[in-house]
Amino acid sequence: MESVVDRRTQRRLRQQDLSRTHLLDAAEEIFGSRGFALATLKEIAELAGFAVGSVYLFFPSKEELFRQVWLRRGAEFMPGMTDALDATGGSSPLERLHRLVDFQVGFFRGHPAFARLYLRFTGTADAAHGVTVDPSVQLRFEEAMRMQAELFTEGQRAGVFRDGDAAVLSRMFSGLVHGYQSLDPAVMSDQPHPGERLPTAALHEIVEGAFRR
Repeated sequence: MESVVDRRTQRRLRQQDLSRTHLLDAAEEIFGSRGFALATLKEIAELAGFAVGSVYLFFPSKEELFRQVWLRRGAEFMPGMTDALDATGGSSPLERLHRLVDFQVGFFRGHPAFARLYLRFTGTADAAHGVTVDPSVQLRFEEAMRMQAELFTEGQRAGVFRDGDAAVLSRMFSGLVHGYQSLDPAVMSDQPHPGERLPTAALHEIVEGAFRR
């Protein structure tokens, strides 16, 4: 039978998890809008509804908070990418490439603050200030590129995708999607239901035209 002490411990742990999530959400928002250098723990704490001192109960520094924002979303991204590339059911390489487009665009639209942070960081605005992320983030990026390259290799063997170095095609694919995301109103605008500057259907056509044999 569960004791009162056990229930209290469970409630305390749930509250800690919730508080940590609130801080990560706030940090994602502030880092995404202001960048690492200009963001302050005071801003993040206020947005999350905490005193500044409370932040240190969960994260020892702004750098660690920044790192944990990346780790959280990376841990969510990779399983979704694996699902998009799953060949179960006999889906063709081309079908999976289209699924990958939908997943990557949808992931950023589902997490617009992180999308802005990602676009800001990969655009070197923060890199110029010497900001670094956890090495595992780079490893996940490299794994994502490898998974895409494997898809292109499979498609080439099936006679579906154009010839060429699969690693290069993988990076080119990511470049196309990245370019679309960088001007996607669903990511960059704070307005509700802002629409699309270029329909995702057009992005699918461009991707297919670029890589189909």
